[in-house]
Amino acid sequence: MLISQAPGTAAHRSGMPFNDPSGERLRRWLGVSSESFYNPAHFSLLPMGFCYPGKGKGGDLPPRPECAKLWRSQLLAQLTNVQLTLLVGAHAVNWHLLKPKESLSDLVADWRSRWPDTVVLPHPSPRNTYWLRQRPWIEDTVVPMVRERIAELLGSSSIRP
Repeated sequence: MLISQAPGTAAHRSGMPFNDPSGERLRRWLGVSSESFYNPAHFSLLPMGFCYPGKGKGGDLPPRPECAKLWRSQLLAQLTNVQLTLLVGAHAVNWHLLKPKESLSDLVADWRSRWPDTVVLPHPSPRNTYWLRQRPWIEDTVVPMVRERIAELLGSSSIRP
């Protein structure tokens, strides 16, 4: 299960989550093809909001909180075979880890404490490129472990070479 924030403008227009440069980076991190990523037998894509929340000063606005309150528990109850939960970005982390006191960077670095069931990842947005460059250990350490875990769960046929 991949939990993220609300869709951005490109995903909103296309009607497909992560159908943008963020999705390209995310699929590269996960080591999966688009076909596998959008296959509901492989991934449950569950945003914090289903609609584009609009533009703010520093980028997109956060997901509207009333959205998750309305439908989140109902959808989560239907997902009975979740073997790995990926919390992607601060909005998903704050909701599912109940507004942690630790920084997102610290939560990503502490990946072993929730392994192998839950992993915190930063949002793969191009807006985060500078932040990610300041933390090369994410792509050097955490991403390969996540990719390996996904390969294990999906079997090698679904994994990109």
